[in-house]
Amino acid sequence: MAGGGGGAAPAPKQDELTPHPVKDQLPGVSYCITSPPPWPEAILLGFQHYLVMLGTTVIIPTALVPQMGGNNEDKAVVIQTLLFVAGINTLLQSFFGTRLPAVIGGSYTFVVPTISIILAGRYANEPNPHTKFLRIMRGTQGALIVASALQIIVGFSGLWRNVARYLSPLSAAPLVMLVGFGLYELGFPSVAKCVEIGLPELILMVIFAVYLPHVIHMMKSIFDRFAVLFTIPIVWLYAYLLTVGGAYRNASPKTQFHCRTDRSGLIGGAPWIRVPYPFQWGAPTFDAGEAFAMMAASFVALVESTGAFIAVSRYASATPLPPSILSRGIGWQGIGILLDGLFGTGNGSSVSIENSGLLALTRVGSRRVVQISAGFMIFFSILGKFGAVFASIPSPIFAALYCIFFAYVGSAGFDFLQFCNLNSFRTKVILGFSFFLGLSVPQYFNEYTSVAGYGPVHTRARWFNDIVNVIFSSKAFVAGFVAYLLDNTIHRHDSSVRKDRGYHWWDKFRSYRTDTRSEEFYSLPFNLNKFFPSV
Repeated sequence: MAGGGGGAAPAPKQDELTPHPVKDQLPGVSYCITSPPPWPEAILLGFQHYLVMLGTTVIIPTALVPQMGGNNEDKAVVIQTLLFVAGINTLLQSFFGTRLPAVIGGSYTFVVPTISIILAGRYANEPNPHTKFLRIMRGTQGALIVASALQIIVGFSGLWRNVARYLSPLSAAPLVMLVGFGLYELGFPSVAKCVEIGLPELILMVIFAVYLPHVIHMMKSIFDRFAVLFTIPIVWLYAYLLTVGGAYRNASPKTQFHCRTDRSGLIGGAPWIRVPYPFQWGAPTFDAGEAFAMMAASFVALVESTGAFIAVSRYASATPLPPSILSRGIGWQGIGILLDGLFGTGNGSSVSIENSGLLALTRVGSRRVVQISAGFMIFFSILGKFGAVFASIPSPIFAALYCIFFAYVGSAGFDFLQFCNLNSFRTKVILGFSFFLGLSVPQYFNEYTSVAGYGPVHTRARWFNDIVNVIFSSKAFVAGFVAYLLDNTIHRHDSSVRKDRGYHWWDKFRSYRTDTRSEEFYSLPFNLNKFFPSV
């Protein structure tokens, strides 16, 4: 008998048995997209966003510039330029693009075609490393300028709007999940490169962000809201003491590079004051094959950013993005990649996933906070030496933050399953198959590449190889593509299927005009809607 000695358990009340209500706006957010926190708090939160985006901004040039033939001075200037352009792009996106609190920063998607340009035969015989660096940089600039046209055309022509109209909560879920979870290689594997620094940062972040708010009720919102500002200085100081104390004196060069606080070479290499300007490396050079490869990366970044924008709209407690607004944001992101090409950042732009996760951690989805962080990016990119101090934070500290932020973004994908029927086998096969292939296909491509030194597609046409290898190495792209394809081809017109995939929940957001909240969250500033109406 179930109840044991005291008779049967009381029957549950009726309201306990009803499932959680469906919410098209995320509840529990302290400051939503249109409500800014008080100025002092907003400035601190903005600085925190700046610190978080520094990780990717430093890691990518640190990996690429030495391969190009550049020295520490070149590396510092590339990082400054990437920061400067990220600040401009973030402002453009938050004022004229989707208007979401999304930071637009460097993107790992563009690294593969950039490495392909570095390895191109025409640069191999250049004896002078600095001249080689300049020539390769101009080559990447040309490729980025051409590749930006893809997002500008697809976004501003409304083509992406028509694609997004067929996106349902069911096909959006695997895309958003793998936009976050698909970056697992940048999480703990990077923490473990210097585990004595990375692990304390990870543990402290969990304590400050998750446990302390429930233990100390007086300062509840301070701990989770400013967890990054509390923990980074503690672990950074600890890393500095280890460095000064000689803990790494006899360590391998690799360990020293990841663990020491004085190994980045940025503080010495950075100028005191320098304003990045277009064509600072010289006139861009163009190569058709490289431009095609960069276009493939641009297309993959477009799909990944779509998933990231959907996650950001969720954590900003806004309504789901109307397709026309999403398309507008993609167009402006294309302009961002054009600016990358003109200024010479050596890398394209997409939505920063870590900053999207920070919105969830702080529960502050305010647009103003991200605009303030863009101000910090521009300010510190011009004052090189001061910016270089923060940029010399060891990378395992950032990797520890990524473990939490990427997880938050991935978990936003689960939110969309509340609109779907999880008891339907159609839902199960689309969800499971797309998620599995999204992990499995890129795993094959990455494994093959790490063993053979080149991707599975290995023809004489290098640009074709790059296109296929770039597309199928992106977990979010594969998962999103498979889910979108299956969801729009299996019994799509069946009325019960329409409900199963959650399509009816997003009906009122398919057009900009049908829900009054869209105007509140996404309308352009300065009455620009009169000139650029959204449909």
